[in-house]
Amino acid sequence: MKIIGLIVFAYLVGSFPSALIVGRLARGIDIRRHGSGNMGATNVFRVLGARWGLVVAVLDMVKGFLPAFFFVRWGVENSTIDPLYQQIAYGLGAVLGHVFTVFGGFRGGKGVLTGLGVLLALMPLEAGIAVLVFVLIFAAFRIVSLGSLVSAAALCAFVIIEKYFLARPVRQELVLTCLLLFVLVLVTHRSNIERLMAGAEPRFRKSKGRPD
Repeated sequence: MKIIGLIVFAYLVGSFPSALIVGRLARGIDIRRHGSGNMGATNVFRVLGARWGLVVAVLDMVKGFLPAFFFVRWGVENSTIDPLYQQIAYGLGAVLGHVFTVFGGFRGGKGVLTGLGVLLALMPLEAGIAVLVFVLIFAAFRIVSLGSLVSAAALCAFVIIEKYFLARPVRQELVLTCLLLFVLVLVTHRSNIERLMAGAEPRFRKSKGRPD
């Protein structure tokens, strides 16, 4: 029961509406009514500027990192459940909370940064490589969604190569977690994928820090 309670708590942590609160504090606006309407860091960057976008980006990552890294210390005592399973459950709970936030009508962000926070807690080296891939793709194309999709795919490919071709001690559960997060990224980026295929996905441009 304690572990179930912590999963629910992780969901609530993930549900913390970072973008919504920052929009209210920074400009007195509802971020859902501006830009793309998404409650994520990218939309905050576009609408409110880099400073506030960075704040939301960090908060969204922390929402995933904290449950996956710290909650296991509370839940593992006297439990027969593998600590890694607990970490994965808490991390996924946080990601689902971000995507389906209870504080925003169950419509939140796309889960990329919160998922990154989870992976930083579970497998920091691989998460760092995914960040590097994102930076390279974004620098080349200036399209956030493309960077997110390619880096998520690259992460899955890397952990599969590590485990099955390089015989590194990567647990099967971590491979499956990466694949699950990749599927979630694909689902939350459905409209972006359609625009990418049509050549209509907007490139990222520096915001003037004003709402649309």
